[in-house]
Amino acid sequence: MAEPTSERSVPAAENGAETIAESIAIMARLRGPGGCPWDREQTFDTIKRHTLEETYEVFDAIERRAWPDLKDELGDLLLQVLFYAQMAAEAGYFTIEDVASNLNAKLIRRHPHIFGDVEAADSNAVLRNWEQIKREEKAEKAEVQSSLLDDIPRTMPAMLEASKLGSRAAKVGFDWPNADGLFDKLQEETAELQAELSNGQSFASPAAEEELGDMLFTVVNLARHLKIDPESALRSCNAKFRHRFAAMESAAGDADVLAALTPTQLEELWSQAKNKARQT
Repeated sequence: MAEPTSERSVPAAENGAETIAESIAIMARLRGPGGCPWDREQTFDTIKRHTLEETYEVFDAIERRAWPDLKDELGDLLLQVLFYAQMAAEAGYFTIEDVASNLNAKLIRRHPHIFGDVEAADSNAVLRNWEQIKREEKAEKAEVQSSLLDDIPRTMPAMLEASKLGSRAAKVGFDWPNADGLFDKLQEETAELQAELSNGQSFASPAAEEELGDMLFTVVNLARHLKIDPESALRSCNAKFRHRFAAMESAAGDADVLAALTPTQLEELWSQAKNKARQT
């Protein structure tokens, strides 16, 4: 990593490579002597939550098809990469150049149908080659894994983790044969949760939480079989709920009036909002 440059010495960018180089130099300056006190205080752990927030903001911009916003959010996400790489360089772990070099080598290695002599007739063949190459890479590292699931991070969002766990187990045949079995499983898990609650269990009891977790895990795997991204499906549902609830508020006049309505009146407003949405 080059020595941190002063603000005045950062050159004007003329192309993509120079633009990235300028971003790297700015990050080094912010973390360097006399740099920004806040940036200098940050650690890998303090930055983690910002990385997750920025990732979801990228998702939001894509779903809204807000391209100017997406440009900004991708910049914020890139900032996270630069931040981690700069801190790693300061600690002597690796540099941003190492990150890019590792990525370039991986992309070339995992696309032998482009950079080598392997043929891939369609995207399914590409994915099969990709998975085979990943397995070979893991074998070369000679790392002992006690489970096929060990390399799936426990720190990722629970819905994504559940999807990856189900996909990985399916590779050895431990999976439902089709979506029909998952519908049956969902009914089974629902009945088990209802049984726990009917036994006088507290709604917040460990047993009720466990059964609800089983239901959610089953739903995520149902989404996998239906080739639906559960995160996208839920975010779409959230957006729909926001829109319809706003319509209810508008019809009622304000939040105070809405709060004073009976459950039947609220249900009527909800039905009106649904019907109005279907007509647009």
